[in-house]
Amino acid sequence: MRMKRLVALVALTSTLAACGGGASSTTTTPSDTTAVGTIEGYVHAGPVCPVETDPPDPACADRPVEGAVLLITDREDVTVATVTSDAEGRFTLALPPGAYRLVPQAVEGLLGTAPSEDFTVASGATTTLDVAYDTGIR
Repeated sequence: MRMKRLVALVALTSTLAACGGGASSTTTTPSDTTAVGTIEGYVHAGPVCPVETDPPDPACADRPVEGAVLLITDREDVTVATVTSDAEGRFTLALPPGAYRLVPQAVEGLLGTAPSEDFTVASGATTTLDVAYDTGIR
């Protein structure tokens, strides 16, 4: 019975990663494989134009960031999963319910890193995260 649950979780994780438009992910196997939630998000960078206008110029909208590595840590700052944004800046990952922190890693060509963010995963629910990098353009 426990093996069937583990196989089902692996299949769910693979399916959710595929739905993320090619986002790759790795995660540890949760101790209770009966309950999972999902995180999804968008990784972007801005500003992309040196001058802001009012109304905003659509050509100056933040751009998606491909290949951003995002660490997921638990309350003890232990990395429990890693996910990478796809070409559209999207990512998706299944996690067991609990409290976590998203820790974005530096991306070449962008200024610093995006801020870390605490979040909670609930069983059967989707948590949406927004990851904003700074381009350094002023």
